[in-house]
Parts: sequence; C-alpha cells; structure tokens
Amino acid sequence: MTEMQVENVDRSWTATKVVAIVVAILSAGYMLPWAIAAVRDVRHWSVFWVNLLLGWTIVGWVIALVMALRAQRQVVTVR
Repeated sequence: MTEMQVENVDRSWTATKVVAIVVAILSAGYMLPWAIAAVRDVRHWSVFWVNLLLGWTIVGWVIALVMALRAQRQVVTVR
C-alpha cells in the first residue's frame, strides 16, 4: 500500500501566523474602552467615536478608557 499525504500549495509561514494572532489581540485591545462602556451601560457611542478616531494615540485611548469608566447615570424611582 502507498501512503498519500495532501498539503496546501500555499502554506503560510509560522511568522505570518504569529503576526496574525498578535494583530487580532491588539485589535481587541484597541477597542477595549468601547466594549467596557457598552457592558457598563454608559454612553458608549461617544466612547466609540473617540476610541475609533483618536485611539491610535495613547492619549486618545486613555481618554476613551476614562470615559468608559466614568460614573453611570442613575435614576431614583419612588414607589
């Protein structure tokens, strides 16, 4: 019996795979302030736009994170 092995013609390098994983993790970290704001029910659309447009600067990312972590607006209801 003859053994056959099938391989992809266009195999990517290991370095390419590592870079792809690192970029995916960094992308998730880049939008982290917006995700935090959405989960905490703060005004997340303003955080989204600050993060998207200015997050590439460290200062913009920190500002978006502070906006996401600010106090939540609460309503007091009397029964």
